Order: sequence, then structure tokens, then C-alpha cells
Amino acid sequence: MDVAQRRYRPWLLVASVVAPLTVAAGLSLIRDQVSAAAAVLVLVLVVVAASSTGVRLAGFLAALSSGVFFDLFLTQPYGTLAVSNPDDVEALVLLLTVGLAVTELALWGRRQQAGASRRLGYLDGVLSTAEKIAAQDPDPADLVALVGTELTGLLGLDGCRYAPVAPHLRTVIEPDGQVRSGERLLDVDRHGLPTEEEILLPIRSAGQTVGGFVLTSATAVRYPTSEQLRVAVLLADQVGTVLAKRR
Repeated sequence: MDVAQRRYRPWLLVASVVAPLTVAAGLSLIRDQVSAAAAVLVLVLVVVAASSTGVRLAGFLAALSSGVFFDLFLTQPYGTLAVSNPDDVEALVLLLTVGLAVTELALWGRRQQAGASRRLGYLDGVLSTAEKIAAQDPDPADLVALVGTELTGLLGLDGCRYAPVAPHLRTVIEPDGQVRSGERLLDVDRHGLPTEEEILLPIRSAGQTVGGFVLTSATAVRYPTSEQLRVAVLLADQVGTVLAKRR
């Protein structure tokens, strides 16, 4: 959830309940001219709007309140939660089912879009470094600083420093993006990066280590994806290509 969503979350949740109430009450004024199916479709649109905010609870509240207020305002006997008409029962079940399904689909779509945006960001970082390398006689210090900044943002680090000679650290990011601590591989997806020790990202060229980035993630547990870690390795290797030429 981003900052804007956290800031406005209480209002989103209230609106997710109030909007179906308002719509159902409005439809009740013309319920003799509106079929149950049409009312369901209108309320589903309200659920879609709530789900599009990216807050799962907002979508669920909109779906549930739509069902409740559909029952109260648009099914006989009016003003109660009882339903006497089998067709109205079917419409109510359909509204709840479709509303909850739409919520999950909308959130899935937002996750896919966010994932695509992240991948584009990774690609931009790699390309900007590649452009620096492609420039005539790139300055190693500038390149190291650039990649250090990229790595800090990519992995959400507290710090990233360059070491011309890779230190012997217990925790190392392997060429395939896996994180090894001693003899065992860490489950970063589950436990995150270590916070009590520095992490070595070796800078390699032609399979040889020519330096390293020392990563620090001490103030909070970070959970970089395997994709992010592989991009980090690729960035470090690009630096290794330039450093190897200077030796």
C-alpha cells in the first residue's frame, strides 16, 4: 500500500460503505421501474470503483454493504433483511459473489501492473549503467557511485559502499542471485536480508572477483525478490567489466 492509500484509507473504507447505501437508496425511489438484475449491475459498478483503489478491505466492504443495502431497499419485504422472492435471493447471492470476485480480479490487475512497473524500473537502471559503460572511457569512480545508488534504491538498503578488494564476509550474493550465509542458502522471500551483518555483492569479470559492494540493511528487514537480486548481480558485473579493463 502506498503513502496516499495509507493516508486516505479511513475515508476509503467509510466511502465503501456509504456509496452502496446511497446508490441503493436512490434506486429504491424508482424500484418499480428497475429490475433486480439492473440494480445488481449498478451496485457491482460501485464495488469495482472501491476495488480499483487497491485496498482489499474497501472492495470487500463495498461488496458486503451492497448486498445488505440491496436486501434492505430493493427486495421484499422492504426495510428488513428477509428475502421472500427466490429471484431476489438469486440476485443477492449473485451480487455478493460477483462483488467479491471483482475485488480480487481488480487487485490482481493492480499487482500485475505494479510488477510491470518494477521490471521497467529495473531495466531502466541496467540500461543507464550500460549507457555509462558504452561511453568512451567511462570514469570508474563515477560508475561505482552510479551503481551504488542504483543498488541502494533497488534493494532498499541503508548503505552500499564499494570495496576495491572484496572482503571476506559470511553472507554473499551468489551469481544466480541467491543469498548464501556460510554453507546454507537463505530464504530471502520468507526471512528477508540479514540485518545483523553486512552482505557482500561481489564485482566479477570473466568469473574472477575484482572487487565488491558491501551492503547494509540494518534498520529494517528487506525482502528483495529473486528478480531484484539478479538485477543487482548484473549491475555489479557491469562494473566488473570496466574495472577489469583498468587493471
